[in-house]
Amino acid sequence: MKVRRIVANIETQDAAAAKRFYHDALGLDVLMDQGWIATYGSEEQMQVQVSFMAQGGSGTPVPDLSIEVDDVEAALQGMKAAGFAIEYGPADEPWGVRRFYVRDPLGRLVNILSHR
Repeated sequence: MKVRRIVANIETQDAAAAKRFYHDALGLDVLMDQGWIATYGSEEQMQVQVSFMAQGGSGTPVPDLSIEVDDVEAALQGMKAAGFAIEYGPADEPWGVRRFYVRDPLGRLVNILSHR
């Protein structure tokens, strides 16, 4: 048996706010929208991972989601342009990533990162 996919399920009654952050600002595609569930993603091949953390590194809180992007600076500018407040960073971390934290409109802390 092999795990093929891990999906983060986030409860919300405000699907429009989720779309504004994950589709409009972050650029994820709408993969499915059934009214009661909307799934955003990318057709890009991704690794299957799940992390268990005591802290977020560099004295930060544990983020709810970590999203790796190919251009962290473009993601940062996109979040700022959309009016989302940056809660940490951008920072070059000693373990080889550049990242920032932003809170999505549903209250989730999102770690957006790129490997150096």
